Amino acid sequence: MNSSEGKLKSSSSELDLDRPNIEDYLPSGSSIQEPHGKLRLRDLLDISPALTEAAGAIVDDSFTRCFKSNPPEPWNWNVYLFPLWCCGVVFRYLILFPMRLVILLSKSRALVLTIGWIIFLSCFIPVHFLLKGNDNLRKKMERALVELICSFFVASWTGVVKYHGPRPSMRPKQVFVANHTSMIDFIILEQMTAFAVIMQKHPGWVGLLQSTILESVGCIWFNRSEAKDREIVTRKLREHSQGADNNPLLIFPEGTCVNNQYSVMFKKGAFELGCTVCPIAIKYNKIFVDAFWNSRKQSFTMHLLQLMTSWAVVCDVWYLEPQNLRPGETPIEFAERIRDIISVRAGLKKVPWDGYLKYSRPSPKHRERKQQSFAESVLRGLELEEK
Repeated sequence: MNSSEGKLKSSSSELDLDRPNIEDYLPSGSSIQEPHGKLRLRDLLDISPALTEAAGAIVDDSFTRCFKSNPPEPWNWNVYLFPLWCCGVVFRYLILFPMRLVILLSKSRALVLTIGWIIFLSCFIPVHFLLKGNDNLRKKMERALVELICSFFVASWTGVVKYHGPRPSMRPKQVFVANHTSMIDFIILEQMTAFAVIMQKHPGWVGLLQSTILESVGCIWFNRSEAKDREIVTRKLREHSQGADNNPLLIFPEGTCVNNQYSVMFKKGAFELGCTVCPIAIKYNKIFVDAFWNSRKQSFTMHLLQLMTSWAVVCDVWYLEPQNLRPGETPIEFAERIRDIISVRAGLKKVPWDGYLKYSRPSPKHRERKQQSFAESVLRGLELEEK
């Protein structure tokens, strides 16, 4: 018996060491006083306020909803529609998808056997290296080739894109900004105008295209993990926006892909250049496929495969009226005004979140503040019990 009691005492003492001390989370100088009255356990253990706050955060989580792909409502699980759906799957994957691959890999839409990428590269490489002495002609031809290859990509999805407003032109001191749903935003805009885009560096074949083909149109790459890249990118943006012969500058100020239902905060960097800002609103119709790219769950190759096995990608693009910084307006206020214009035109819901938060974890200081708040609420309960 004595040995068992000793084991119980030692185990209980070890548990006590593992228990958090509530006084560690209280402000300095505060302490828990022994109550004079009878302390009820249910009052001490009442955590309903904390549970209510947690449940409210889960129910009203407007941040996670910005980056969540909403699956379409099922329509094919009945006797007469299911066979039609099966026929559609067979047609899309065994007939339509191979045809689109041929279109993507061939230069003409007549589905000739000549591989389009080889023809494209056989044109691009000589132009890039042999015409270095004639920069104007080289840039003009490279711009046309990039627009052409982007058109092949759009055709491979059976893209149905309707453009509204005047086509962008090459002018100094102007920058184009657009909401961001997927990397295909750039492809859809690039097939009409050869923009120089600022974009995150990507690995694999996308990174190869970035460092070769897209480098020729003046695109600027950065890495989020490199703090020094921000200063370099800011300097390159200012230099590019001042050049009269440079391709129009395109920036996605949200900094990340959003699901085309919400609009997160715009980064102010694009609005501090002292340039005219030209808003572009992009809205996808989800009747055939959801164009949102969740880069954490899906590679860009699989994203393209999803688009190429759908019926079509339907999209509207609006080139909106250029805007300038108003007297007394800060760059942050200017960014919010542009976000309002794009959100209204594309039918997006504005949320007060920074899109970069999805790449980071909650700060330990934030957790400590919540722990301290809960400890203070328990302390107030004890003080009320004394009275």
